Amino acid sequence: MVEQDESPERGAHYVQSLERGLAVIRAFTAATPALTLTDVAKSTGLTRAGARRFLLTLADLGYVRTDGKYFSLTARVLELGYAFLSSMSLPDVAQPHLERLSGEVRESTSASVLDGSDVVYVARFAVSRIMAVSITVGTRFPAYATSMGHVLLAGLPAAELDRYLDTVRLEPLTSHTITSPERLRAELDEVRIQGWALVDQELEEGLRSVAAPIRDRAGRVIAAVNVSTHASRTGLDRIRREIVPPLLAACEGIEKDLVGDPRPDVGPQGR
Repeated sequence: MVEQDESPERGAHYVQSLERGLAVIRAFTAATPALTLTDVAKSTGLTRAGARRFLLTLADLGYVRTDGKYFSLTARVLELGYAFLSSMSLPDVAQPHLERLSGEVRESTSASVLDGSDVVYVARFAVSRIMAVSITVGTRFPAYATSMGHVLLAGLPAAELDRYLDTVRLEPLTSHTITSPERLRAELDEVRIQGWALVDQELEEGLRSVAAPIRDRAGRVIAAVNVSTHASRTGLDRIRREIVPPLLAACEGIEKDLVGDPRPDVGPQGR
């Protein structure tokens, strides 16, 4: 029998068992790829019996494997994300533009979308590894500490941005990370005006990145593209002078390809 939560906040449509099953999947992360039954129950707030039922069901469906003690996800969970990526044209459209942009500025380029409080990478072209962690499609980072996150947050409707700033925990990832909601709001206001975001070592020491928005036909920000570089080889002035113009041009090219209808040139003030 399907469990439902008929609370006023969620409504009679809400299927709580689906929520719990997804919570079990999300319990597995890059930092915790293998979990015991107790680990999963603790992470999700389920009872051990409930966690066991969900894990065994996921195992029967091929999404989870177990050695009798530890559980881990299988590659089949990629189908869940692939269905989303396959339904949107952005990754395929963006990829050649990322490659051309990377060739022009000789740095790694990426595209991402906003998912909750994180940015999620949907396309990437890497020329070198400059972060401590490897970045691939599906990698997530907190939006408040990334250039693409600043662009995407700046593009939110006012009410959604207010909710984000009211609930997010601005953890100091480096000594440069903005941890004040007021300072972050001011930064996003500036990003909205100038049409691009420059983040200097807020996510990781030594990492600088600059990002610009991808807009749909209605002008809504739906994604962001960035160029990332190491602080030791690229100064802030060079980023503004030599990287921002081709970045904006690449974003404009992606937008035109997405709508399939060439539009007039849009400069930085038009973004």
